[in-house]
Amino acid sequence: MNQLKFNVLGLMSGTSLDGLDLCFCTFRFHQEKWQFDLLFSETRSYCAEWKTNLAEAHLLKAEELRQLDAAYGEFLAECICDFIEKNKLDQIDFIGSHGHTILHQPANKITLQIGNGPEIFIKTGIPLICDFRIQDVLLGGQGAPLVPIGDELLFENYAACLNLGGFANISMKQNKERIAFDICAVNIVLNELCKTLGYAYDDGGDFARSGKLIPALFNSLNNIAFFRELPPKSLGREWVETNILTKTTPELDQIDVLHTFTEHAALQIASILKPITGDVLVTGGGAFNRYLIERINQISKHKLILPSDDIINFKEAIVFAFLAVLRFTNQINCLSSVTGARINHSSGRIYK
Repeated sequence: MNQLKFNVLGLMSGTSLDGLDLCFCTFRFHQEKWQFDLLFSETRSYCAEWKTNLAEAHLLKAEELRQLDAAYGEFLAECICDFIEKNKLDQIDFIGSHGHTILHQPANKITLQIGNGPEIFIKTGIPLICDFRIQDVLLGGQGAPLVPIGDELLFENYAACLNLGGFANISMKQNKERIAFDICAVNIVLNELCKTLGYAYDDGGDFARSGKLIPALFNSLNNIAFFRELPPKSLGREWVETNILTKTTPELDQIDVLHTFTEHAALQIASILKPITGDVLVTGGGAFNRYLIERINQISKHKLILPSDDIINFKEAIVFAFLAVLRFTNQINCLSSVTGARINHSSGRIYK
């Protein structure tokens, strides 16, 4: 490898619509290992209009979706330029952008992340790497999760890495191979339920803690077929709307629904953690949900490691910056053992 150090700006927007995460990192390849430093980071909250546009984008017609793709690309470019100016960044090798997932149906060879690549490149003048998922789907994979290559190369000291974002997903070694998969929905549902109470999210899980279990709903959630499927497997917003939100109906007490759904998520996550030996790194917005973490601990009897807030909040943005490094250097950034694709491969479109 000719270049051993890269300065990269990473962007991540998750399905829970918490906001756009931006980070600026350096990556170094030293003594046969990758290392990173997170130098600057920021979350840009979405305004009400962007939250609605992104949440309802899967309902748009093709031309409307193309227009939203371009508009969102322009929005990302503006955020990037503001971030660069604010932090006085003058040496950026390239940008790694996840975009925002609108459709994810790998069985139908469909996955769509908006955030127009050419729009960002033209407005920033900085090489851009994006569209990390589609090649994997076309190779027969799930196109998700993609973060495990970062777990393998940047966070290898942990037995497993658990991310609690819109969805809970886990990455771990099994029979000397990295496997990873989505476990269940988390914040994408909790945040939606909190809207009915006039709040953006359940701060610390306090609403859920105060509620009571609804046994019929709890059993119905746990009996969804997805939880009996073997990995590789992944989830999308469409699955949530069909399988979860149809059960959490308005006539139910929403505090009790929050409690019941949190108990369901804790049970599903704990059942995956129980066989694991060693420390589990927990990141994503759900790591701040104290009640959820307590319940996972109590059910799994497992030690969960919560790192610094920067790593909790920006691990996925860091890893998408790293995926761009691997793509730029033509190294594997999608693992077939994780996604189920026919082969390991280096994925992502490069605009330069």
